[in-house]
Amino acid sequence: MAEQLTGLADDRALLGRTSTAERVSDILRSRIADGYFPPGTRLSEDSIGGALGVSRNTLREAFRLLTHERLLIHELNRGVFVRVLTVEDVEDIYRTRALVECAVVRGLGEPPYALEDLAAAVEEGQRAARDGDWKALGTANIHFHSRLVALAGSARTDELMRSVFAELRLAFHVVDDPRRLHEPYLARNEQILRALQTGDRELAEGLLSVYLDDSLGRVVEVYGRRVGEDG
Repeated sequence: MAEQLTGLADDRALLGRTSTAERVSDILRSRIADGYFPPGTRLSEDSIGGALGVSRNTLREAFRLLTHERLLIHELNRGVFVRVLTVEDVEDIYRTRALVECAVVRGLGEPPYALEDLAAAVEEGQRAARDGDWKALGTANIHFHSRLVALAGSARTDELMRSVFAELRLAFHVVDDPRRLHEPYLARNEQILRALQTGDRELAEGLLSVYLDDSLGRVVEVYGRRVGEDG
């Protein structure tokens, strides 16, 4: 916990003079997504509030916001914890992803599309794979899909999926073989990108739909096995 709090204190400057619960929740959301606070971790009000230099009331409001996003859970007389997802949670996350991501591709309109950010996410994943950094590859994969969603040009959809992707990362953090989980999808990201570059929305949507089905099966397999072992 000491190492996590040291890193969290580095984020204090991000708060500026107008510290708000929303900014605190942004910081904690990012830290949870990056694995600083793994699923099941109890979040200490005193330690985190001290690291960020915020009041107890501000921190509690940030915790409330993240609980609403299903990233945290409050247990009576025990405190606030990072959620541990169930297999049913994972399945629901993927249903949401399929509904939103496929709809985004289907509604893109006529090409050409602004794919620079999407291509950059593929390059990010390629670098991570070359470096053997499989956690970073998982992050690049999330970036690819969040930038795919961003093609819709909808702030509301971006906000919705930001929470969905952050929640998905909770499942990724309990998987003990991130390479096996993430590496097969790097090439599939490239295939989706190429289909969009050629303006073939139908092909891109088909590739994405199969991708999400396969990814769900793999995540449920490895996540369910790991949770079962821990139980």
